[in-house]
Amino acid sequence: FFQAEDGIRDQPRSRGLGDVYKRQYTSGTTGFPKGATLSHHNILNNGYFCASTMNFTEHDRLVIPVPLYHCFGMVMGNLGCLSHGACAIYPSEGFEPEAVLKAVQQEKATAVYGVPTMFIAALDHPEFNEFDLSNLRTGIMAGSPCPIEVMKQVIDKMNMTEVTIAYGMTETSPVSFHTAVDDELERKVGTVGRTIPHVESKIVDTNGHIVAPGETGEILTRGYNVMLGYWDDKDKTSEAIDAAGWMHTGDLGTMDEYGYGNVVGRIKDMVIRGGENVYPREIEEYLYRHEAIQDVQVIGVPDERFGEELCAWICLL
Repeated sequence: FFQAEDGIRDQPRSRGLGDVYKRQYTSGTTGFPKGATLSHHNILNNGYFCASTMNFTEHDRLVIPVPLYHCFGMVMGNLGCLSHGACAIYPSEGFEPEAVLKAVQQEKATAVYGVPTMFIAALDHPEFNEFDLSNLRTGIMAGSPCPIEVMKQVIDKMNMTEVTIAYGMTETSPVSFHTAVDDELERKVGTVGRTIPHVESKIVDTNGHIVAPGETGEILTRGYNVMLGYWDDKDKTSEAIDAAGWMHTGDLGTMDEYGYGNVVGRIKDMVIRGGENVYPREIEEYLYRHEAIQDVQVIGVPDERFGEELCAWICLL
């Protein structure tokens, strides 16, 4: 590999920038699965910059409980480590919270990855306090909206003072936003960070116009990380990637004047109750503050009076 002056890394000379590396199937729950076609250029750079954001070196040891058949494990984990000479540790064939905790302790891990439910499961393990997690400093929580209260516990109880949040999607290889290890606590737990190097992002309204800082709109991203397209599906590709190269994520978000983004929900998940737009993520964050609630999911249900009403599925401690 070589590193160009602008920081973008190229693949071996025998490979072209647009050569296909893999087709990652996605969106199976909302329709027929689509094959997001990713190139070597897409994923090598994304893995490299994710690890760079966390200041990885050859001295870091990362526990990877997330699956390698997802970009989280394969790109952010595997390629992130390989591009920095760090050690990649796979604790078990499938996710087991005890296996993760044991691996962190036995291997003196400095970082661990996981989706929010994985961190919740580890924190709630009956023998959690028996494990030595003192070597941990960083990691990534991603894959779904990261509850603020869970992030605070990860920082306080798991010693992950430099934990980060990453946001993206399979179609963007996958990361487009990432918090920094030295971000202040409010931004670390309450945003998804800023746009990663060599990538652009913007928040737009239904007419495609950029909204003012703090206003809600759809998150769009453009850069080396955007997929080549959906395999054998030009129509779906053109729906997702416009003529200017912007990937339309389908996620609703905001961006402040400093470039920090926040995800408030999916366009399709927004609940319109009596003419008012309600974002399930905001309700979930409020409920997470209750000490008896372990996990919560808010959805919209039909209602004769208001058109839609809110329903919360709650898992108690």
